[in-house]
Amino acid sequence: MKQPTTFLYEQDEHGIATITLNRPERLNALTFEVYRELTDTFAALREEGEVRVIVITGSGRAFCSGGDVHDIIGELFSRNMEGLLEFTRMTCELIQNIRALPKPVIASLNGTTAGAGARIALACDLRIASEEAKIAFLFVKVGLAGTDMAASYLLPRVVGLSKATELLFTGDFVSAPEAERIGLYNRVVPAGELASATREFAERLARGPAFALGKTKEMLNRELDMNLQTALESEAQAQAICMQHPDYREAYEAFVEKRKAKFR
Repeated sequence: MKQPTTFLYEQDEHGIATITLNRPERLNALTFEVYRELTDTFAALREEGEVRVIVITGSGRAFCSGGDVHDIIGELFSRNMEGLLEFTRMTCELIQNIRALPKPVIASLNGTTAGAGARIALACDLRIASEEAKIAFLFVKVGLAGTDMAASYLLPRVVGLSKATELLFTGDFVSAPEAERIGLYNRVVPAGELASATREFAERLARGPAFALGKTKEMLNRELDMNLQTALESEAQAQAICMQHPDYREAYEAFVEKRKAKFR
């Protein structure tokens, strides 16, 4: 995989890849180049066999404050409809690549999470947040539709339609405790414990059955729009496929032998 130049990328011996947005002086605001490299990186991670879990976080006091006011928002005024669609479709491609990646993606939210940053966090499978990580889907604050980058698709499924409507209509910031209460954050921890809490969860998933986790994510995506009968048949097929994988036998043998399973 090509090494990114617009953000930090690290991969450790546990199979955890960490993406760190690294423009702290701009609250990790996104540029066209960052968008493109994030999109391409999440696509390339599908083929990185040694990577089992991905963590995305930010440096400094923000996770991501959204699109850079000067580098993106100001430049967009010079574009026609075709040029605007080129940009908005690229932002949606990033979300698609996060959701389609058959590996767990954890957003480790270290601070302010707003605009496109909130959309990226929402697209991740899990969100572990610092107590300081307030979040806002603030597009209506700048005269844009609250819906963007799958927010109106994913957010109601995470927090319910009524709460999602409120968050997208107002664009107001939500505190970390409140975000946890409504189910938007999976966990909230003190700022000093965020890195260790994220690492602990990531290592737990990295030790798990990668094939089964990937299949679970695939089915969560596919079943969002299925009726019950279709979902049941799809799950039956998915489970039968997993039963043919070596991890299934390894889990059984580990149980019989009273040891920890060693998944591929």
